Parts: sequence; C-alpha cells; structure tokens
Amino acid sequence: MTEVALLENVFRLSGLPTYTFVEPMRYQEIKVSIRTPGRCLVIEGPSGIGKTTTVSKILDELIKQGYVRDNVRTLSARRSADLKLIENLPAAEEIGTVIIDDFHRLDERVKESLSNRMKVLADSEDAGSKLILVGINKAGHQLVKFAHDLGLRIDVFRLEANPDEKVRNVITLGEHALNVIIEHKDDIVKCSQGSFQLAQMLSHRICAMNSVSEAQQCEKKIDLPLDVVVEEAMIDLARIYKETCLAFARGSQLRREGRAPYLHILRWLADSGELSLDLREAMRANPTHRASIGQVLDKGFLVALLGDADKQALFQPYFHFEPSTSILSVEDPKLVFYLKNLVWREFSRQVGFPGSIFKGRYDFALSFAGSDREIAKRLSELLSEREVIVFYDENEQHLIIARDVEEYLGPIYRRDADYVIALLSPNYPARVWTKFESDNFRERFGSNSIIPIWFTNTVPGFFSDESRYGGLSFDPAGDVAQQLADIAETLCLRLVTDRQENDPR
Repeated sequence: MTEVALLENVFRLSGLPTYTFVEPMRYQEIKVSIRTPGRCLVIEGPSGIGKTTTVSKILDELIKQGYVRDNVRTLSARRSADLKLIENLPAAEEIGTVIIDDFHRLDERVKESLSNRMKVLADSEDAGSKLILVGINKAGHQLVKFAHDLGLRIDVFRLEANPDEKVRNVITLGEHALNVIIEHKDDIVKCSQGSFQLAQMLSHRICAMNSVSEAQQCEKKIDLPLDVVVEEAMIDLARIYKETCLAFARGSQLRREGRAPYLHILRWLADSGELSLDLREAMRANPTHRASIGQVLDKGFLVALLGDADKQALFQPYFHFEPSTSILSVEDPKLVFYLKNLVWREFSRQVGFPGSIFKGRYDFALSFAGSDREIAKRLSELLSEREVIVFYDENEQHLIIARDVEEYLGPIYRRDADYVIALLSPNYPARVWTKFESDNFRERFGSNSIIPIWFTNTVPGFFSDESRYGGLSFDPAGDVAQQLADIAETLCLRLVTDRQENDPR
C-alpha cells in the first residue's frame, strides 16, 4: 500500500521536515566542519532559519557514511535537567558529539569552561569528542571573549535569512507531495522573510483552509488570497502571544504619561522584519526616542523587566537580551510575524497608551537659575522615574561639549520640548543663561506650552504677561520633597490628558 502524504508531515509546524527539507546557505561548509576531527563549531542566527534542522540532517548523513559515530546527544540550555550535564562536559574525557541548543542562555561561567574545552579539543584533534553550539546572533562572539585565541580554532557559521528561491523550493516540494498548486506562492515567500518555519506555517494553513489534509488524487489549485490566511493566523497567534506582548509593552509598570519605550521597541522589531534588533543602532535611527530607550538600557530597566521572576514564564520562551551588545532577540519567528501584522494603533490603546505616535523630542525642558539646580535636578529625576523625557542640561553634557552651546540649546526651548518649565525664583532674571533660554521660549506664551513655577518669595513680572497663564506655586521654605512630588504628579496628569485629547479615533 502506497503511503499517503499527510499535510502535517509535509508542511511541518514543528520538528524536522522530511518532504520539504531544503539545504540552507552554508550547508556544505557546515558538513565539512562537523566531519573534521576535534573541530568544534558554533551555528548562530535567528530561530526558524534552519540551524537545528541543518545539524540533524548533516549528522544523519555522516553517521550513515561512517564519518561520525552514532553517540550523539542533544542538550538544551532551556531544560533544567540538561544544565548539570552541560556543566560537567568540560571535565569529561570522551563526550562523543554533543549539540548544545540555546547556548546563549547558559551562565557565563559555563560558557567560559566550554570555551576552554573547545580550545583543548581543537589542539588535540580529538576524534571522540565534538561540541556543536547552537544559538542566536553573536553566540560565537560570546565564546571568543573568554579566550581570544579560540577564534582560529573553531568555526562560526551565521545563518542569515534564507534567499527567496530556497523558501520557494520549500513550498514547491510541499506542492508536489500534496499534488496541489498554490497560486499565491510568491506572496507566501515574501511574507516569510527568509524563514523556513514561517513558510511551513503559512503553507500548512492555506492548505488546511482549502480542505487539503493529505495528498490529492487529482491536482488541486489553491487560490485563497494570503491576506485571508494571515487574518485567520493572527486570531490563533493572538492566543499565544498577545498576553506576552501586552506585558512587554507595559514594562514593569504602566506609565501613561511616559514615552512608551517598550511599546516602541516592539514596533521597531516589527518594522525591521528581523528576529534581532540592535537597540543602540535603533536609537540612532530614531533620535526622537533616544532618551526614553537610552534610559531603559542605561538604567537596567530592560534587564530587570526580562528577569522579573513573576513574568519569566511570559518572556523567557521568546525574548533574549544581551546587555554587552544591546541586542534584543526574539527566538520565535512567528512572534515577529504576529508583531508585523498587528494593527498598532489599536494595540497601543490596548496597552494603555493613545493610538497616536509621540513626536516631540522632549516632553519638558527645564529652565532655571544655577542656584536652583538641586531643585531642578530632583524634579527631573521624579519625572524621569515615570518615563517622562526631560531636558536637564547635566544629562546631556556629553552632547553639549565642543559644540556651540547656544545653537544646541536654542531649538530645545523654541520647539523641541512640548512644554518648557520655568522655575521662577528670585535669581532667575539675574542669570545670563536664563535670559538666553527665556528669549528663545518667550514667543511660546499663549501657545499652551509654557508652565511657570512661581517661587513664593519672588515678585511676579519677569515676563510682561506670564501671570495670565496657569502655573504652579513652590515654597522654598516648605516641604520641598513633597511639593516636588506633587508638581511632578500634576505635570504627568497634563501629559496624559493631552494624549487622550489628541488621540484620533
């Protein structure tokens, strides 16, 4: 009896493909490396690109050909039961061929000991031991930093997104096995963005939606538009990823007055179409959000969020952040597919932010006399803690030095800050820089963007008509900490109100 090809075996949603296996780029180079005695290797790249499948297929070939013994073990840094076995590998004599999946998730101490063992294996050309490490981008770089001379002793293969032609071959093999013709095959190729896994998922779904569950006796054409398939897929994917994405976008605590840094990180991932994002590069490409994302990185907020014990079950299967490289990786291509196809305006509202995009460089710019610096600094800190972006000169000294200070500061007070907060103390009119700053923002009076904070020991009248506009009062002789906390609260409420009023629906 002839075996009938079943849909679940042709377009696989998990596991190793059989009918639809296509050699990824560098397949033959990897085979040579695995075949070389004592030569260890690292295979890095995003999930869904074919790393594990490639290693498994090559080992099957080499075992049958007698180049590799059949004592092959696969261990994973995700499985707690495997961690002890991985820790003991460097001290073991002959280990056979060991594949360590998700290598990047190992403790730094374990990585270093594995690095040393790989160096010894390379020098001895030990035919009875081989380590194959599989991880995300920069996995090889992590090893070399422990032993600078390891670089020439191991092979590092980075598997990038597969070319469209190879993705198309996956679909074509599936068509032949099921005796179908997928009319919108090129659309699937484009939507897959180099991921074999996504191509398998979309092809599986389009066949299932056309009642193709196994090989057809007569050739069948499938002409269902891809957007219908994507819409259906998003319903299923939302059940898996929506809670995780909402939790990430809200951060450790939802700050409605903030710049939504985690929400923007997700959006940048979606727009990039890649499974890893260099956040430093993304900041340079998006200077409007440089301050908010920089704060998340430099203050360790992103590390704390992903390491939160209460949220590890949500984040650990999908996200990995490497602080040394500032690279955030998503370890499931279906999650990036989900992000890419979100309706972002609606998702923003579900997170708790307006659907509009924040466009100003700063929420507030502080203008103050030098004698009031401690007050200004504390107000800046209180606002920053709530993810509000504040221009406070000390925070940008590294950007100001060696530049024309007036050219740098002028635009901030004229237009780059949504609001200017002027701390109107008795010393304010007597300082050179406060005069320069006020000259730049004076014309903004009447545009609902200047917030005076009147010190109670000051006589009004710095500006001809500043008393016409609403401001706040500050008593230097009172409880300074409580007053500043109350002022920060009021300012943040203003931001929340503005965003609600300006949110297009």
